[in-house]
Amino acid sequence: MPSKPMKPCSQPGCSALTREQYCENHKQYTREHDCYRGTSAQRGYDSRWRKARLAYLKKHPLCAECEREGSLTPATVVDHIVPHKGDKKLFWDKNNWQPMCKPHHDAKTAKEDGGFGNG
Repeated sequence: MPSKPMKPCSQPGCSALTREQYCENHKQYTREHDCYRGTSAQRGYDSRWRKARLAYLKKHPLCAECEREGSLTPATVVDHIVPHKGDKKLFWDKNNWQPMCKPHHDAKTAKEDGGFGNG
C-alpha cells in the first residue's frame, strides 16, 4: 500500500512536513494541551449545544467574515466572538455568536489561542 503524501503540519506557522495532522513536535504539544482543556462535552459542547448550533446556522447560513470580505460562503461553525473560557453565561449569549466557515474560525482561534480553541 502506498504511503500518504507529505503535507505541512496543521500547527499555524509550522512548515514541517508530515503524513499526519501534526509534525512530531506539535503532536506532543497537542496531546499535552488536550489533557488540560477537557473533552468537548466537559467544555459545554454537548447535545444541547449541537441543537442550538444547528438552529443558529439555519438562521445564519453564511460566514460573517466572508461576507465582510465580499464573498458568500456557507457557515459551518458557530463562533464565540469573545472567547467564553468556561463562562456559561457568555457561552450561551447569542449576541456573542457569529456564523463562520471553518477556515476563518480556525484562523481566528489560532490568533486568539495559539492554534487551539477553548471551545
